[in-house]
Amino acid sequence: MLSTLIAFLGACTLIAAAPGPSTVLIIRHSLAGKRAGLMTVLGNETGIFIWGLVAAFGLTGLLAASEVAYNVMRITGAVVLVGFGVQTLRSARRAKREGGGEEPGTEAEEAVDPAPRAPGSGRRSYRAGLVMNLANPKAAVFALSFLPQFVPSGAPKLPTMVVLAAVWAVYEIGYYSLYVWCVSRMKGLLSRAVVRRRMEQVSGGVLVALGVRMAVEG
Repeated sequence: MLSTLIAFLGACTLIAAAPGPSTVLIIRHSLAGKRAGLMTVLGNETGIFIWGLVAAFGLTGLLAASEVAYNVMRITGAVVLVGFGVQTLRSARRAKREGGGEEPGTEAEEAVDPAPRAPGSGRRSYRAGLVMNLANPKAAVFALSFLPQFVPSGAPKLPTMVVLAAVWAVYEIGYYSLYVWCVSRMKGLLSRAVVRRRMEQVSGGVLVALGVRMAVEG
């Protein structure tokens, strides 16, 4: 079981390290502060655990077997991604307008904050992470194909897969928390509105591109 767990955590590391929409969203919300970033991570990992449970009960097999169901989720996920991307780009554009053309480093620019800091942004960040993950059909199909590979021979499948799903989610909380920490350590640079606005533009463009890719691929 120990060797299986080590191999499983190694695989989890490779999965987390692969760039994807969740990574972009976590970094984007981390610009608002540690709380928003961590809540996005928690939302994303709640989605991971839910897909793990669904896979444990074999329900994601229906999604993998049904082309119609998969395509519905794929289009839904694409709409969600594009929606997040457009929202981010609009936020960056609004911040630029409010900056009033001031030079970087001026008092007016430092007051501009395109990232969400309004009350309740923690709840919104959690919901964004959760929705992002649950709207991705690839996450569901991947959980179905990934978790069963690490169930030891002779072990009860359902409880073992539930435990593995929990380990997967907890491990990724720790992993993605490093992203949040790195962003917070760069606060001096990222607090400059011009830098944050550029990051918003890049992350928004990436999310839109990922959404379009999900919509057009089979």
